[in-house]
Amino acid sequence: MLQRIREGSQGWVAKVIVGAIIVTFALFGAESLVSYFSAGSNDAATVNGESISRQAVETQVQRGIRSGQVPPSQERQFRGQVLDQLIRQRTLDQYASEGGLHISDSQLDQLIVSLPEFQDQEGRFSDELFTNRLAQAGYTPSSFRRELRADTLRRQVQQGLAASTFLLPSEKARLTSLQQQQRTFRYAQLTAADLGQPDAPSDADLQQYYEQHQENYRRPEQVKVNYIVLNQEDVAKDVEVSDDQLRQAYEKARAEAPREVSHILVTFGDDRTEQQARERLAEVQSKLSQGDDFADLAREYSDDSSSAGKGGDLGAIQKGFFGDSFDDAAFSLDPGQVSQIVQTQYGLHLIKVTGVDIPSFEDDREALAQQVKLEQSQSLFNERVQKMTDDVYQAEDLSSVADELGLKVQTSGWFSQDDGGEGVLSNPDVAAAAFSPDVLEDGYNSDVIETDDQQRVALRVVDHREASTLPLDEVRSQVESAVKAEQTRQRLQELAAETVASLRNGQAVTDIDWKQAENATRDADGVPDAILQEAFRLPHPQDGETVWGHVDSQNGVAIVGVESVQSGDADSDDADFATRLAQRLQAQIVIQGLTQTLQDEAEIERN
Repeated sequence: MLQRIREGSQGWVAKVIVGAIIVTFALFGAESLVSYFSAGSNDAATVNGESISRQAVETQVQRGIRSGQVPPSQERQFRGQVLDQLIRQRTLDQYASEGGLHISDSQLDQLIVSLPEFQDQEGRFSDELFTNRLAQAGYTPSSFRRELRADTLRRQVQQGLAASTFLLPSEKARLTSLQQQQRTFRYAQLTAADLGQPDAPSDADLQQYYEQHQENYRRPEQVKVNYIVLNQEDVAKDVEVSDDQLRQAYEKARAEAPREVSHILVTFGDDRTEQQARERLAEVQSKLSQGDDFADLAREYSDDSSSAGKGGDLGAIQKGFFGDSFDDAAFSLDPGQVSQIVQTQYGLHLIKVTGVDIPSFEDDREALAQQVKLEQSQSLFNERVQKMTDDVYQAEDLSSVADELGLKVQTSGWFSQDDGGEGVLSNPDVAAAAFSPDVLEDGYNSDVIETDDQQRVALRVVDHREASTLPLDEVRSQVESAVKAEQTRQRLQELAAETVASLRNGQAVTDIDWKQAENATRDADGVPDAILQEAFRLPHPQDGETVWGHVDSQNGVAIVGVESVQSGDADSDDADFATRLAQRLQAQIVIQGLTQTLQDEAEIERN
């Protein structure tokens, strides 16, 4: 299917789609993360001298949170994982670059056209799907294109390594036999209910466990802060906008809004000359002047096979889809008007605008008001940011600054630098400021911190406590629960070991609820994973004797008895699957080895 998509993406329509993609990259969502790429040049890390910016890390973090994949409570942990991933990717990027791997803009455009994520139910590229899913993923235009290019090159490296792996015929046969092996076994799970009432842990037990696991009861260095937040949206609330300003903003947006267009394309070159093409369109113009329907004429005259059947309908387009000359014509027409003959790289066109893709003024009034207020408030916001900066630097507290700016002083709970606080205090720059020497040790107000292009924060530490191990009395309930769980696990293991010993000696064991698994495979449903793995880990039974073992399971300890083993068929239909699986595992090992080697040899500095 992918090959068919690629073969079908060489014509005029595909080139139009590619142009649409490029323009969408240029126009869509550009404001959403601009601040991250202009807020500074601090490095989160460097890899062989190449920077990984803190903004790049933060962008990925916020993208994960907005997509719902990462709970806000795990933001700090996720931030570290993102940095690790970016470092791995950068080493692979450098390796690919040194190896001369390259993907052209045209190849990248065709790849985007073929991505199923952007195709409708009929397998055709959908600009609406593309726009919505790009937005949902939190990508900016340039970052999506850049990341897709880098990811494609990384896959080329990985696919090259994967293609180099192989298995010998004997290895394939052995692997298939093992993979398709079937085992019949019985099992029973022992839980706390199978034990007598345990004794309560003694103080000595608690003390011993606490001393052996003190790292579990460490509290990091923490602070409480007072802080103030200046938001441009709050500043904008005081800005008055007139109806004329809203209408001017609407007309500006309308001039740039996507146009719903139809066209009639006549090509020239091998089949006809340019003059013949112009004469063909002149014939169309003559029929239009006589009242003929544009859609009917498109079906009869247009050389664009993808739109001719739809009366020339191209849907809604943005500027840049088909080039400057096409745009100049389409965006200068009112709905219902038809252009003069327009020449582009694809041929000659007659263009008809059928609508403007924008809500009505009244439907868009609220959004327009917010937009205009933000634009009108920029200067006032900048003035207040400067005043906030001056006052925070000079003041000995935040209350006077808040009073001057009409802000509210808020107080945080305890938080550490690694975990951060809630809300704006989860921002790494804010948390870092709270633990900076000037703020933490000298007691000064922090600098004004830019958390995004419309928000500023300043803080002052009001309480501090050093990292420490929490006393046993404070965590006694947690320690007691842990000791009880550990004692229960040990008693269950002892009971399981005694039971297995009795079974191996041929002694009868009562009061056990056995479950039977007949001819189970390695991926059998209905058997807990730990028990299934133990069943396939135990040796083959000899002379009809059951082989016994026990293993920790989710609910306690399980006893497993393997009764028979049936080898898999090396010539089965699943043999190729087993081979592919093994080669995939080999490839993963090779790729992991490469990435680890690249990181070991790279000069990596984390900040």
